Amino acid sequence: MPVVPGILKILDKTGFRLLILAVLVGIVAGTGALAFYFATNGVEHLMLGQLGNIHPPLEGRPESSFTQFINQLSMPFRWCLFLIPALGGIISGWLVYTYAPEAEGHGTDGAIEAFHRKGGTIRGRVPIIKTVASIVTIGTGGSAGREGPIAQIGAGFGSFVATKLGLSVRDRRILLIAGMAGGIGATFRSPLGGALFAVEVLYRDPEFEHEGLIPSIISSIIAYSLFGAVTGWKPLLTTPAFRFEKPGELLLYLALGVVCALCGVVYVKTFYGIRDGFRRLPVPNWIKPAIGGLGLGILAMFVPQVLGSGYGWVQAALYGKVALWVMLVIALAKILATSLTISSGGSGGVFAPSLVIGAMLGGTFGATAEILFPALTQDPRAYVLVGMAGFFAGVANAPVATLIMVSELTGNYSLLAPLMLVCVVAMLVMRKNTIYEKQVANRFESPAHLGDFVIDILEGIKVGDLAKKGRKATQIPESMPLPEILNRIATAKTAYYPVIDDNGLMTGIFSINDIRRILNEDIPPTLVIASDIATRSVISATPDEYLTSVMKKLTDRNLDEIPVVDQNVPQKVLFMLSRRTLLAHYAEQMEKTKEVYKE
Repeated sequence: MPVVPGILKILDKTGFRLLILAVLVGIVAGTGALAFYFATNGVEHLMLGQLGNIHPPLEGRPESSFTQFINQLSMPFRWCLFLIPALGGIISGWLVYTYAPEAEGHGTDGAIEAFHRKGGTIRGRVPIIKTVASIVTIGTGGSAGREGPIAQIGAGFGSFVATKLGLSVRDRRILLIAGMAGGIGATFRSPLGGALFAVEVLYRDPEFEHEGLIPSIISSIIAYSLFGAVTGWKPLLTTPAFRFEKPGELLLYLALGVVCALCGVVYVKTFYGIRDGFRRLPVPNWIKPAIGGLGLGILAMFVPQVLGSGYGWVQAALYGKVALWVMLVIALAKILATSLTISSGGSGGVFAPSLVIGAMLGGTFGATAEILFPALTQDPRAYVLVGMAGFFAGVANAPVATLIMVSELTGNYSLLAPLMLVCVVAMLVMRKNTIYEKQVANRFESPAHLGDFVIDILEGIKVGDLAKKGRKATQIPESMPLPEILNRIATAKTAYYPVIDDNGLMTGIFSINDIRRILNEDIPPTLVIASDIATRSVISATPDEYLTSVMKKLTDRNLDEIPVVDQNVPQKVLFMLSRRTLLAHYAEQMEKTKEVYKE
């Protein structure tokens, strides 16, 4: 084992250490994505297909028979549908709240919190419990996606590797991001989108964790390649040959962006409102996902389209096979279904449900636009794809990653201009609205980067800049006896007192603690003079020094105050600078920087 750290040190000197580890993280993330994919499909086939006799349309299959699905609703055994999600909820709830309570809800938030507030640390058991619980939740019809669990699988392994190898907190955070990117890039067959999502979703403002971008790209490429080699290379969804050839149609897309933002607010408020309601229920936590599952099952008796990921219905809408009113009903019901599944404590991601909601909203908007503005609407089905991206970009505050991911998972890049417009508008209209409550506003607000800004601010300020905030030194002549010293310092505002010679130059310094030490000794006060009390080794600063240097001096010697001296005449005291003054000035500069950063 000692060989591994040695190799890593050599790689670190050449800048390749994190890149090599990103490859390893990508392999594990891709393998985890494959295991999760097949396990979820297997459980779903057993529970919904065999037991519930429900076979929704499939993604990537435009020829799927949607009429056949409707006919299934009158077939025998449909009455048990409302029990299947409840069964999944009780199993998932027991697993999560027994072994890893932090695995409840949508896993991406857990990874975001670990990055910002836990030094990139994720408990080893969390990804395992999250995986099993999510397989059960999604496989039994829960309205949840694969992005959250797979993000936590990859992030958890990245954290594990960094911890075992004794890497720094910074490196552990970067590998956590790389793990997220690998899992998401593989699951959604979106290598670039997965990498960008991992570095963008951490913040509410347009911000990227740029240090993690290259490792994320490498991890995502490896995971995507591994996943594609087993499952195939076709995009997750197929689309007609959409084209954007009417610039005037951008007005309609602009309106769609606003609609996505407003509906996103409804989604987030419903999601967290139901979560708060479940938290107030006077029942054990592990029972709550079962209650949410039961509510989902009852809803599915009336709107069965809410079961599972719902990608098949997006596929249907992309080919114009879903009626306007049906799309609107699915969008609203899916908001409620997702909230019942995940907000109750169930395990799964919010990415897939958000895409379905956005697709149905876009489809509804496009069909309505074709009725009201037929000359302006080129193809109402295109609004399904654009709405899918715009809605999630608005609730996740990740416009760049989302538009790339949607383009990759549909294999359609012809609508980039409308996608860019709608994603940006959806995010800007409701800036503070987010489905990921663990996001922070920007790097300035992240505890992970607090040290960066502390260093930046202190390095930019010189001691001389604080001259007006310094205090006039209370200087004591070397020959002054102790009784007179006590009278002079009685009204002084400083904590340390320079001792000066006949020329006014400092020869030493003492503090109030030094006087207490003398008073405790059996020496007549009149026989003690200032030079007897003073320390000859004086720690001082000059006006040209930066505050980083002064702060280090104060901290290393545990001083509360330091004399600032003339750099040409080191014994001439100009003023006294206290630790409190330095920190107050730092806090003031932090606030100013914060305001500028927000602008």
